Amino acid sequence: MTEAIRWQKSSYSGGDTGQNCVELSKDGGVIRLRESDSPDTVISFGRHQLGALMRGVKAMKLDHSN
Repeated sequence: MTEAIRWQKSSYSGGDTGQNCVELSKDGGVIRLRESDSPDTVISFGRHQLGALMRGVKAMKLDHSN
């Protein structure tokens, strides 16, 4: 039997009933990320790849709307 994935809601998400939040899960060296309103869409990273993504987001290097 496959064990269910345990998701943790981001502390930056609102305190509502779980809508519109980012959730993370870690299993060994794999970190999973999903948005609560689209729970079947999951992206997986290694620790270093997720760190690079977060640094890019914080530096606003991923915003192509300008």
